[in-house]
Formats: sequence, C-alpha cells, structure tokens
Amino acid sequence: MTRVSVVVPTYRRPDLLRRCLAALRAQDLPPSDYEVIVADDAADAGTRELVEREGARGAVPVRYVPVEGRHGPAAARNAGWRAARGAVIAFTDDDTVPAADWLSHGLTAFVDGVVGAAGAIHVPAPPVPTDYERNAARLAEAEFATANCFYRRDVLAAVGGFDERFTTAWREDSDLYFTLLERGKRLVRAPDAVVVHPIRPAPWGVSLGQQRKARFNALLYRKHPRLYRERIQAAPPWRYYGIAGALLASVGLALGGRRRAALAAVGVWLLLTGQFCAVRLRHTSRAPGHVAEMLVTSALIPLLAVYWRLRGALSFRVPFL
Repeated sequence: MTRVSVVVPTYRRPDLLRRCLAALRAQDLPPSDYEVIVADDAADAGTRELVEREGARGAVPVRYVPVEGRHGPAAARNAGWRAARGAVIAFTDDDTVPAADWLSHGLTAFVDGVVGAAGAIHVPAPPVPTDYERNAARLAEAEFATANCFYRRDVLAAVGGFDERFTTAWREDSDLYFTLLERGKRLVRAPDAVVVHPIRPAPWGVSLGQQRKARFNALLYRKHPRLYRERIQAAPPWRYYGIAGALLASVGLALGGRRRAALAAVGVWLLLTGQFCAVRLRHTSRAPGHVAEMLVTSALIPLLAVYWRLRGALSFRVPFL
C-alpha cells in the first residue's frame, strides 16, 4: 500500500532532477510504501525520458505527469498531488537532496489529528556569502516551504490545493499554510525530516529580477491580511518608498526649474540609497564585483520593488503598500 506520494515539480533542470530522484530512490522506507511523481511544467519529452529511465532503475514507482492548462509551481504541485495514490503528500523541489530518512520522519508527525508537517531545510552557505547567497539561505527559516512539507491528501482536496494564481515560486506555500491555519487545522514541525537545498549559481544582478515576486505579496495580503502582517511583513517597506520618492521628486523638481530643491532631493536619494547598500553589504562579500553589483542594484531595487508592489495591488484589487 502506498503510504506517501512525493510530488516534485520541475521545469527543464535535468541534472538537478536526476540528483533529487537518486536521493528519493534511496529512502529508508520499503519501496512499496511510497511513490514519486514528477510534475513537469514544461511537458518536455527529454524530461519524460529521464523520469522513465530513472524509474526503471529501482523498485520505487516513479511517474511522470505533464502539466497542462495553467502553469507555474502551484499548478504543477496540484497536478502532482491529484495524480497521487498516497494518503499523505510530501512536497519537495527538483533542486533539493532529501536525507535517506526524510520520508520516514515526516510520516511519524501524522498523529493526533495532524494534517500537515514542515520538515527542516538545510541551506549550505559559504562563511562570507554574497547578498544573493545570504537571502537564499533564509529559506531555512521559512514556514511550511514547499521544498519540504507534508500534507494529508484529503485536506488538500478539501481546500482545493494551491492557488494557481501564484504563477511563480513565491508565496503559494504561505497561502496554503495560512488557509489551513485560518480553518483551525493542526500543523506541526518535523525537524528530523531533512532536505538539503544547495544554493544554485545566479547571474549578476539577480536581485533585480526577483523584485517581480512582490506582485504576489499583494495577492497573499488580499487573502490573509492579518497573517501577512503578523508573519511576513509587519509594515510596508518604507525605505523603498522613501528612496523611490526622493528620486522621483528630484526629477519633478528639476523639470519644474527648481534646481536647488532638486539637488536637495538628489542628496536625500543618495543618502538613503547609500544606507540601503551598506545594509546589504554588512557581513557579506567585499569582492570588487560583488560591491559593484550592490552599488548598481541598490539604486534600482527600490524603484522595481515599489512598481511591482503597486502593480500587484492593481492586479489583485487590494490596497497594498
């Protein structure tokens, strides 16, 4: 009997997926107790062949599910758990390496009415990280991140699974967690259920593209305003609004011919931007390339962050700063 189904969403990352599947085949549960479902958001023929080949290497059932209709990690996870046979669904990502006793420790949490359990995520980071590496390592502090969590299948069905409006890997896990909290469900920690989440290399200026995730903060806030302020962000990011406001004011004053006032606004912008850059550089790498990246991106992040937050507020029709 299948006790637990592991759902792994993927999108054209064959080397990472192969590593994850190898760790999942090495679980200390009997092969008949669990299955692995790879939900392929690209519906890629190469990924299908990889999954079928990896599945043929052992006794653990490994199934391929192409994602159709809506796309994104939320849609992929929904396609995966809906095809599952297990009473418990274990979620992880294709770039993780689950420990050999991951599933067995996760299953032990389901006693006394527990409907969900969050395992531990270990994120190895260098002693002196870059700003990107430091932010990536914060995944270890996340609540019920889908890199390592378990839910009863019937509870997922009752709430409809993940909200597929979260079309990027951001806040869809918090949304499901908050939904269950608001319904009074019992959710616990399973600290011995461990996955390792190595930090992937990132391109220069990666933090700029990440700002578009702020759009989905607005959707999470619309659905769960109280929990958002309690657990995600207690107050709006006034630093960003101050920096963006000073820059826009300097441009407006300059266009209006008020040069002294424009220069004063530029001074405020430089001061606030410098402070922001210094915060990002604190306890991080002082390599010249990294310092240059912090200088450039610190000037641009506030504008992008404010833009995406306001765009999210408009998209999801919610007053959100």
